Amino acid sequence: MSEVPSLTEFEHAAQSLAEVISHTPTLPSRALSDIHGSTVLLKMENLQRTGSFKIRGAAYRLSRLSAEERSRGVVAASAGNHAQGVALAAQALGIPATIFMPLGVPVPKLLATRGYGAEVVLEGETVATSLRLAAEFSERTGAVLIHPFDHRDVVIGQGTLGLELLEDAPDVDTVVLGIGGGGLIAGVAAAVKARAAELGRTVRIIGVQAENAAAVPPSLAAGEPVDIVTRPTIADGILVARPGAVPFGIIKDLVDEVVTVSDDDLARAILILLEQAKVVVEPAGAAGVAAILAGKVSGTGTTMAVLSGGNIDPLLLQRVVSHGLAASGRYLTIRIPLPDRPGQLARVSELIAEAGANVIEAMHTRHGHGLQISDVILELSVETRGPEHSEHTLDTLRRAGFAPILVPD
Repeated sequence: MSEVPSLTEFEHAAQSLAEVISHTPTLPSRALSDIHGSTVLLKMENLQRTGSFKIRGAAYRLSRLSAEERSRGVVAASAGNHAQGVALAAQALGIPATIFMPLGVPVPKLLATRGYGAEVVLEGETVATSLRLAAEFSERTGAVLIHPFDHRDVVIGQGTLGLELLEDAPDVDTVVLGIGGGGLIAGVAAAVKARAAELGRTVRIIGVQAENAAAVPPSLAAGEPVDIVTRPTIADGILVARPGAVPFGIIKDLVDEVVTVSDDDLARAILILLEQAKVVVEPAGAAGVAAILAGKVSGTGTTMAVLSGGNIDPLLLQRVVSHGLAASGRYLTIRIPLPDRPGQLARVSELIAEAGANVIEAMHTRHGHGLQISDVILELSVETRGPEHSEHTLDTLRRAGFAPILVPD
């Protein structure tokens, strides 16, 4: 079992980070409160320096290095957020930093990491490969390996977020946040539980994982960290195949529940945060909101969702918004077989307009497997107001004698 850090340790870390990090705002969300049925607050850690909570653990870990360790430099591996945190903290302390990042890392994260003065090595397909390469570099050069989550000082640094959110909302009843390797939720759970106990209160901690990378539930069942085979997910920030040993010891004792969400849930969360809260959040950072929208968070009282990061590639954001619209029933692609004669395209467009929907894109082709020589296929991307309006639009076409086929997103 990992020794749970004390409240004094978290308070000391918060003091040492006061000049490094920002105290991010906590704001109410009326839209999410209406959906959830009770008050929902958003902890806007996406507005933190470097765009995520990772600067907390990285900066505190580096601040604890001896002068001799600092002279050897540091090395880290990350898909982006930890990389930026280590790079910025190292730059502030005058420590040389080398960061291993997987090929295909989002360009904004790569450019930001280089912008903070770190030497970036792009190699490998996954963060696991980058971690292995970073460990080998540490062995070869003597540079201190700064693990993204599996170190006590990193957990303590991340836990300063827990002190902050209770300072912002001392009456909070439930805190919901994403889990990757476990450093953030372990630190937040330990800090929040300790401070709440001091105040004579209890606070539930709910962790959220992407269903394609949910290593914590089987680890809890086994009583120890286990490896899983992950599948692709848009939540690259929590795409971890095995929780860290240090945070897992805390998670199994202090985290009340762990739930999973789909990529559709994450896309919907990003979309509602854009539309209703006017904030940009990366998929991993939206995990808590995704769980609320998916009905995975029960209970009354005040719930706080931690928006843990906002570093999303604009191209991914574009795809996620389209996916979120489709998942919310507001964007559908339909394929309509038509006889190849004049007026059919115009008639379909007229019917869609009568239904109050909007054609975004159209493709008209005479080529395709199984088409008769006298047939064509019309494929339309249509914007609607929601699931009921989508069904109304499809029914309008069917009543007119057409046979629209819904194309999965």
